[in-house]
Amino acid sequence: MAKKKKPIIKMQCAACKKINYFTRKTKATEGKLELKKFCPTCRKHSPHKEGKK
Repeated sequence: MAKKKKPIIKMQCAACKKINYFTRKTKATEGKLELKKFCPTCRKHSPHKEGKK
């Protein structure tokens, strides 16, 4: 039996709305994922939220 892959999500900068990162998310996680990452467009660390598919 084959394993199911975790869905790939886009991480979007909260300040400039650019998509900078892609990551995988477990199905057990509820709500949208939010991480503090470096945005090369803004040139600073800012919160990145899970974007639309």
